[in-house]
Amino acid sequence: MVVEPRRGYGAAVHAGLVAARGELVAVLDGDGSLDPAVLEPMATAVRDGRADLAVGRRVPRPRAWPWHARVGNALIAALLRTRGVPVHDIAPVRVGRRQALLDLGVADRAFGYPLELLLRAGAAGWRLHEVDVAYRPRAGGRSKVSGSVRGTARAVRDMGRLLAAAGIS
Repeated sequence: MVVEPRRGYGAAVHAGLVAARGELVAVLDGDGSLDPAVLEPMATAVRDGRADLAVGRRVPRPRAWPWHARVGNALIAALLRTRGVPVHDIAPVRVGRRQALLDLGVADRAFGYPLELLLRAGAAGWRLHEVDVAYRPRAGGRSKVSGSVRGTARAVRDMGRLLAAAGIS
């Protein structure tokens, strides 16, 4: 078990990445909304050299993804595509090579972690492989991001800062 005393999605993901010992690592939201079976074909794409990073593209089931979170995600993904990062989602599930991910130097330890990861991967010329993943309602609790308009607005604000710093607007 990995314990990370700092708050934030990025802090938790980064602590797991640092503690991991395998060549390939996977990140998957642990709220029951994603089927872990998607990891194997994603890992195969990276292992076989077809991709440097495999990322999930949510295909939502009814009531799984509130409208405000979908809109924010779609806007940011569209901006990423203008920069040559070929994604349609900000990747709630990812598989990549551990050392390469560490070498990207992602600094955000909050909501912006997945976005900064995609920005840095795109800037580094990584080959991304997007995989459709079924997205179900959460198994329990409320999301800090999509669980409210305010949470989504905070995440979009934080991610907007990253986009602005990258010269994307």
